[in-house]
Amino acid sequence: MHTETVSLKENSYPIFVGEGSSFSLETFTEYIPGRDIAIITNEVVAPLYLKEIADLFSNKNVITYILPDGEQEKKLKTVHKIIDFLLDARFGRDATLIALGGGVVGDITGFTASIFMRGISLIQIPTTLLAQVDASIGGKTGVNHKSGKNLIGSFYQPKCVVCDKRFLHTLSDMDISDGLIEAMKCGLIYDADFFNWLSNPINAQAAQGDSDEVEYVVKRSCQIKAEIVSKDEKEQSIRALLNFGHTFGHAIETLANYEISHGRAVAHGIKLASKMSHHMDMITEDELNKIETAIFDIGYTSTCVDPDIFGPKFLDVMKQDKKVKDGNIQLVLLRNIGEAFLTSDYDQAILEDLIKEPG
Repeated sequence: MHTETVSLKENSYPIFVGEGSSFSLETFTEYIPGRDIAIITNEVVAPLYLKEIADLFSNKNVITYILPDGEQEKKLKTVHKIIDFLLDARFGRDATLIALGGGVVGDITGFTASIFMRGISLIQIPTTLLAQVDASIGGKTGVNHKSGKNLIGSFYQPKCVVCDKRFLHTLSDMDISDGLIEAMKCGLIYDADFFNWLSNPINAQAAQGDSDEVEYVVKRSCQIKAEIVSKDEKEQSIRALLNFGHTFGHAIETLANYEISHGRAVAHGIKLASKMSHHMDMITEDELNKIETAIFDIGYTSTCVDPDIFGPKFLDVMKQDKKVKDGNIQLVLLRNIGEAFLTSDYDQAILEDLIKEPG
């Protein structure tokens, strides 16, 4: 088992990466302060793994809460229901919440842990590739609002994150692609060698199966995110670069009423942000083509979304983004592959033309 550390002074915590690591009591013992544990999962994951995880804690008081699947559950109403459930069980400040699921489960559980009794222990056990390489790490928690994605939330770090390769065995090809696009984002903003590795069709294909390659993707992505979060826990500087493609992608998700996967929306957002970078004469046409080909090779043979969502309303939703400053949309763009920056200093006409003809 490989261990990576997010170094945040008193909030530091380990990320465990390996196969079978989530099925050992020793992994969790020191991160559970009391006897009360609530495992929050969803209707897809529960039949596969809930009993096995719950059985690890046979000497504890374990309760479970199973959510319906889907982004539509990421709302304050769901958080209220979980809090009612915890209060009915007489859980207190020494309780532990365990998020067993993908990004939606992790976000809801993390936000609930951050506000219940002013904060209780949280453990993340991500069961999707996307959550293992991105969503479970760094302490961003939250729920959606009708005006946009993740507009209600908090920074709240887990006690540990357990990325078990075993969970990846049951994912669909599209689930794997959704994770690989977030890994590719890490390479594009921070590590050109990692992007070049992922853009090799042989590696991209291997990483979509049960392989050493997919474990390497998780390890390297966790390393990159841990390094960035350790430097900037609450997104005051370098951490904002992790939103590459997301300002566009979140607007796509919102206007599509979350009927498109997060990964597919981000893939389209990365294409738009890369085109913007090219139109501003920062990356070359060859580099743009390389990015678009790499997105194709990891499984997005098409990232097309309904063209009706683009136009003035698209810009309006982008302006609801958390990175808007003084009324200006801040975008993460590429100077080069492996080097990104956050800016609101761009020609508005370029952005508006890009939205009109998103490709």
